[in-house]
Amino acid sequence: MTRLTDYGIMLLTVFARHPERVRSARELASVARLPQPTVSKILKTLAHDGLLVARRGVKGGFSLSRPPDRISIAEIVVALEGPIAITECSEAHGTCALEPVCIVRSNWRKINRVVLDALEGIALSEMALPLALAPARRVSTESRPRMLALSEPSLRRGESK
Repeated sequence: MTRLTDYGIMLLTVFARHPERVRSARELASVARLPQPTVSKILKTLAHDGLLVARRGVKGGFSLSRPPDRISIAEIVVALEGPIAITECSEAHGTCALEPVCIVRSNWRKINRVVLDALEGIALSEMALPLALAPARRVSTESRPRMLALSEPSLRRGESK
């Protein structure tokens, strides 16, 4: 995810906290402590993609196009970055010469789907609320062989175990 996308999500959480308010780029730049040109660029992109509504005039600015609980993080990422794809072949066919013989392509597509589902499952309204940090879920390593470090003496000398 790019820095602009991170900023875009941050700016949209400001809207989500008070969805009825119209906010100017200047106000948002001040609140987020970001340069106004950067904020303006992000807001224009989000308005172009239908996540924000732009209002002209003295009391103009931007507002959410719909309630924050109906805007997913995936929509925001797609608006600012394009299709979500872990690898090129996760999104489009024919982008890699190895595609016809790739033995991991289906696994990458599965991983991409999990990431996409996770981002689609988080609403902007959730991002506007603080989240208690939960311990990260770890993948069990009990049944997997131990990963060998290249610093082990037998590997440095080219010996096998």
